[in-house]
Amino acid sequence: MNPIRVLIVDDSRMIRDVLTDILKEQPGIEVVGAAADAFEARDMIRDLKPDVVTLDVEMPRMNGLEFLDKLMRARPTPVVMISAFTERGSEVTFRALELGAVEFVTKPKLHEQTPDDYGTLIAEKIRAAKSARLRAPRRVETTLPTEAAVVQKRPVPRGIKTSDKLIAVGASTGGTEAIKEFLVGMPEDCPGIVIVQHMPENFTRMFAERLDGLCKIRVKEAEHNDPILPGHAYIAPGGKHLWVKRDEGALIAKLSNEPPMTLHRPAVDFLFMSCAKYVGKDCIGVIMTGMGKDGTRGMLEMRDAGAYNIAQDEATSVIFGMPREAIEAGAVHEVAPLTRLRDRALARLTSKERA
Repeated sequence: MNPIRVLIVDDSRMIRDVLTDILKEQPGIEVVGAAADAFEARDMIRDLKPDVVTLDVEMPRMNGLEFLDKLMRARPTPVVMISAFTERGSEVTFRALELGAVEFVTKPKLHEQTPDDYGTLIAEKIRAAKSARLRAPRRVETTLPTEAAVVQKRPVPRGIKTSDKLIAVGASTGGTEAIKEFLVGMPEDCPGIVIVQHMPENFTRMFAERLDGLCKIRVKEAEHNDPILPGHAYIAPGGKHLWVKRDEGALIAKLSNEPPMTLHRPAVDFLFMSCAKYVGKDCIGVIMTGMGKDGTRGMLEMRDAGAYNIAQDEATSVIFGMPREAIEAGAVHEVAPLTRLRDRALARLTSKERA
């Protein structure tokens, strides 16, 4: 099998050298070049024809967003964004995903020891990008929504009881855009929604805030002991498992520092298994685009507990790995395109279809 040819684009020579050294240790990956800016990268992409490009978020002369937009229009190429742990970096990274980047990974800190699993992590992202189905590029605004553009929401009524029913969602590569599509049209009276998207710490809060500004429902990063309310969606925070529990009749979100499952924390399996135990037939499971098999075990337990499970179809998945694994394991009741997932989930919660 031919190695995956990678071009590294970063304005810092030290970062280029660090990433090159890290990736040289990963089987099946070959670093074919390293560019200091977008103009050098343009020429190297033309000459070297890499399979995957890792791209710095902020660079001189032409920033990462401008270059990504031009690249995806002129020569669509799988791109993994390299981002720092800053609010600005997080914001630009999500815009890059909207423009067509497949994945992102946090930038290694030069003055700190690189975590032992960092090489494995970035290699996994590169392999996912290589096998991804690239979406048609679309232009996005490069400024935050104006105050008038932000969706106005109803205040939370005092004394409201928690949601009786639940929609549980799991996603990985390609999931940020898929989850946005799923949530944007959700009605204000929808059941509570809990979501695991594979994402590192410090990015999940920004992800939730971006969705909250676009959706009719409220979207927030989950906190320990959050009551799960109708018309609300709760995003698992990076680095912590999200699970649910019924406590004296109330449906509550819980967080856990237990070890990773299927290499992930948060893990979709961890959430789905709790849904099987505490929610059962009152839950709809939705498995979306992503690499690997996280979610399959939990979805099987959900099915056995009476939940109804839906998988995103191959044609609309950036990576069909997670949905395929769940389908082949017999955990899924139906398969639907991304544009139909929301309607199917809501329909299956009606008494007529559940009967």
